[in-house]
Amino acid sequence: MSIDLSQFIPTFLEESFEGLELMESSLLNLEQGDIDTINAIFRAAHSIKGGAGTFGFNHVTDFTHDVETLLDEMRDGRRSIEQSDVDLLLRSVDCIRLLIEAARDGVECDAPNIQDVHRALAKTLNKEISNTAEPLESEPDVVENTVSNTCPSWKISFIPHHEMLQTGNDVLYIINALAELGPVTQVVESENIPPLDSIHPEECYLSWQITLQSHCDKGDIDEVFEWVEDECDLIIELVTEESAEIIEETKVVANPESEPATTDIKKAPSEPVTAVKTKIANPDGGSIRVGIDKVDALINRVGELVITQAMLKQVGTDLSHHEDGLVEKLLEGLVQLEGNTRDLQEDVMRIRMLPISFVFNRFPRMVYDISSKLGKKIELKLSGEQTELDKTVMEKIGDPLVHLVRNSLDHGLEMPEERIEAGKDETGTVHLHAYHQGGYIVIDIIDDGRGLNTERIKEKALEKGLITPDQHLSDQEVNELIFAPGFSTAEQVSDLSGRGVGMDVVRRNIESLGGHVALTSTPGKGSTFSVSLPLTLAILDGQLIRVASETYIVPLISIIESAQLNHNNVKAVAGNPSLYFFRDEYIPIYSIRQLFALPNSQSPLDESMMIMVESSGHKYALLVDDLLDQQQVVLKSLDSNYMAVEGISGATILGDGGVALIVDIKGLNALKQQMSCEISHPFEHTSESVA
Repeated sequence: MSIDLSQFIPTFLEESFEGLELMESSLLNLEQGDIDTINAIFRAAHSIKGGAGTFGFNHVTDFTHDVETLLDEMRDGRRSIEQSDVDLLLRSVDCIRLLIEAARDGVECDAPNIQDVHRALAKTLNKEISNTAEPLESEPDVVENTVSNTCPSWKISFIPHHEMLQTGNDVLYIINALAELGPVTQVVESENIPPLDSIHPEECYLSWQITLQSHCDKGDIDEVFEWVEDECDLIIELVTEESAEIIEETKVVANPESEPATTDIKKAPSEPVTAVKTKIANPDGGSIRVGIDKVDALINRVGELVITQAMLKQVGTDLSHHEDGLVEKLLEGLVQLEGNTRDLQEDVMRIRMLPISFVFNRFPRMVYDISSKLGKKIELKLSGEQTELDKTVMEKIGDPLVHLVRNSLDHGLEMPEERIEAGKDETGTVHLHAYHQGGYIVIDIIDDGRGLNTERIKEKALEKGLITPDQHLSDQEVNELIFAPGFSTAEQVSDLSGRGVGMDVVRRNIESLGGHVALTSTPGKGSTFSVSLPLTLAILDGQLIRVASETYIVPLISIIESAQLNHNNVKAVAGNPSLYFFRDEYIPIYSIRQLFALPNSQSPLDESMMIMVESSGHKYALLVDDLLDQQQVVLKSLDSNYMAVEGISGATILGDGGVALIVDIKGLNALKQQMSCEISHPFEHTSESVA
């Protein structure tokens, strides 16, 4: 029975990408003499190299080996930490990522920069080893080591569990890794091998007693066994100089890729008298990796439970008029069910919540690269990194945030000399701040740059025909034009800006997640982009409304406020008879009745309600009959269960078993444009006319 190692590849890939993120963030904060950080970077590279070798990803192994060698020279003090080496290691991280992605996808990675970086690594390493003579071709790859009586001796008892080999681990790799630390002696113990008819070929019955002569730390030995630390019994002992026998000469085969390390020793060291014993414990904090499909199924199940609870509550309310005593007990139980359901729902949702740091971690490297390219001095500040967000939202918000940060770096922050002339510090600041507000997460991208040039934006908008000369726009409305498709104020097209693609996509992508982006800017002081997002896409906070005999749900995040309709505020301006005067501005009125082709109302106009909503920087007044409850609802996709409907983003099931459609505020505007020639004045069919 053969072992299918491919089942372990997803775990290796996930851990490798996490290791690369650790390497990148650590390199960006690396300082001279920071050995702890160098060791952390080395361990990450070592783990990636070991895992890649296990699964036969030889290109990853070969490349990472040179990275590991460079890091090893840094941590041993043989090489000082130079900025050029840090830059090279950062480029190497990019290359390793590309190689792993290619191995994951089963394709060849022919990116030319990988060869360039690999050659740069080889050149950098050759500077240090250029005086070392190459071995003669006729001689074997043998390195002779004379071990003095001052060389520490480590004794290692390595007893693999029977199933260790079944997880893709190989004792050969472990012994070879130890040989890289120093001369090795190994004694194989075979007394636990069962009779031939009881042997399982996939299990390990051997154990090893190993002696290592090395000046290394115990942590270096721990790293060798880190892949099998929970699959073996391991004791590492440091032998004192007084009790150790002197090993005079050792020959080690120095090619761990081809065959196991072997040793010729005149006399093996004796048993230690004084030793430090360590049993490697599992460092895992108890976390587990759960497939997102399983979590999604669990969330759907909880959603059904929420619907059931709401239905039972409705039944209990209806029965309360008939059998008071019995129903009281039913209602008490329903109250308890409601609390338990809510707690279960929150617990389940938390499974998929991750800290926003998973998104923020990409920005230090990006700021480092862009600041070097633009010649700007930039400090990146991060706060609120532990603010949690649903994994599905997080996966989709990364690219919009990248666009916003790049915009601040390129357009917002000035060059150092310009900042000095303006009385600022030559180093500009971009601050990413995440926090919870109500049932939403808000991410602010704040820069202390020049702010938006409102006049320049207006000139470009006129030039591109986005506005007309006779339009009277406030400064805020002009600034909002940067979100228009194809808009850019850049004088030259570069790989950072000028193509007019980005900000409109940012707004569209954010709104597709049920969120919105707001902009504030002060000339000479800087700009702030605020992105508001729902914590999850599975649950929606909504306002229930009634129009005719139908119940709809408006997302709370879109609502500014609601009020009783005052027909005196209904105005006709510039030929548009459907405007509502609200807080010193005129807002278009959308009649839900007309847009959704519902029966005309026979009620007086003043009994109607207005809901002020906002989408894509524009405000609208929705004309509805009544406001009902506010509640969390479980989203059901209309696309997968029926078909896409303009103006509707989904549906949910209410407590009475009825279906309520969820209004898509942005979609209403598109629906209004499509029907502009078919619908009439929203009030002409009401029983009360507007003067």
